[in-house]
Amino acid sequence: MRICDTIEDMRAACRAVRRGGKRLGFVPTMGALHEGHLSLIRTARVRTARVRAAEDACDVVAVSIFVNPTQFGANEDLAKYPRDFERDRDLLEKEGVELLFAPSVEEMYPAGGVTWVTVEELSGKLDGRSRPGHFRGVTTVVAKLFHIVEPDAAFFGQKDAAQVAMVRRMVRDLKFPVEIVACPIVREADGLAMSSRNAYLDGAQRRQALVLHRALIRVKELWEAGERDAEKLGAAGREEVTWEKSVRLDYFEIVDAETLDPVENLADGALVAAAAFVGPTRLIDNILLPKCPG
Repeated sequence: MRICDTIEDMRAACRAVRRGGKRLGFVPTMGALHEGHLSLIRTARVRTARVRAAEDACDVVAVSIFVNPTQFGANEDLAKYPRDFERDRDLLEKEGVELLFAPSVEEMYPAGGVTWVTVEELSGKLDGRSRPGHFRGVTTVVAKLFHIVEPDAAFFGQKDAAQVAMVRRMVRDLKFPVEIVACPIVREADGLAMSSRNAYLDGAQRRQALVLHRALIRVKELWEAGERDAEKLGAAGREEVTWEKSVRLDYFEIVDAETLDPVENLADGALVAAAAFVGPTRLIDNILLPKCPG
């Protein structure tokens, strides 16, 4: 695995891949890798493979590790965000990742920079409403990474559904030549969505955190039983969370998966998204309700 810590080095490595006629898949991360990240890498490997000959069956997967300071608020967990580069590097090598981009903050944000990428109509919704400036940081760093790596396809986890919607819109509006692939949420055996922030939870908080998944499952069960009123479904999900007194709900909303606007008619499907604080730790989760047949 080639490790690049400068933009110039990463660009040269990615250009060499493309000059070789290979398709480049890209998985951006902030490190503290878990099975959810590794599932993205495996999907990237499958989706970027072009079998031309037995000795040339797979193309190249690149991963970035960069804890992006601009997507953290003033009172958020940037300083304590989990970092273990050696462990992450070993995991990526075991997965057969060819390129790792691990720049410094100074490399990605040179002094005096004043340019930002903002998806105006979406950036204030869901997590953006609770974390002002968060999505501006996300879309700016993703735009930078796309400009550096120039991947054919980029892979994101569905757990960060609002982020996926934001990146898709940015790619569409700015005409980035990259396919955005959203991959299913990977969960622990008890249903908790995998997250680097799960490491912050103690035993009691870990059990309390399961209420988010239970609330989403409650909505799904009601939807499968025929309930189509978004207001009633949302109320049922929020009520489920109230049973866990130690959990403070940030939002529980049923929205269009692309626009993040609230929906009333679920005939075309919807995103059911939730965020809550378990102790000081903020967790997110969601499910997708499919389009109704007929």
